[in-house]
Amino acid sequence: MGRKILLVEDNELNRILLRDVLEYYGYEVIEAANGAEGVERAREHSPDLIFLDIQMPVMDGFAAIGVLRNEPAPGPAKIIALTSFAMRGDRERIMAAGFDGYLTKPIDTRELPRMVREWLGEEGEG
Repeated sequence: MGRKILLVEDNELNRILLRDVLEYYGYEVIEAANGAEGVERAREHSPDLIFLDIQMPVMDGFAAIGVLRNEPAPGPAKIIALTSFAMRGDRERIMAAGFDGYLTKPIDTRELPRMVREWLGEEGEG
């Protein structure tokens, strides 16, 4: 398997869709259903990229990124927000919280592989 991606999303159908697309392109996918579980999985697996849903039970994406960004090095390389928020100012608020990128739902699965390669610095590969 290729690089590790942690998918933190409470909606099982969204997780299945993203996992299937990412695995098809050779990524190893680790899953978590809420922010607290996501923080644990990040500590266990040291993923190269984390997709972190903003609205989740137990611990939301803003709380989870606060914990992850304070982890000792090497912390996760990139953390991307998954959100259905598309209101004016939401992108700025999300980026100001420490996210490296922003993906709105529903996710464009045709664009996803290109965006993942870009976030991982793999533009010239594949």
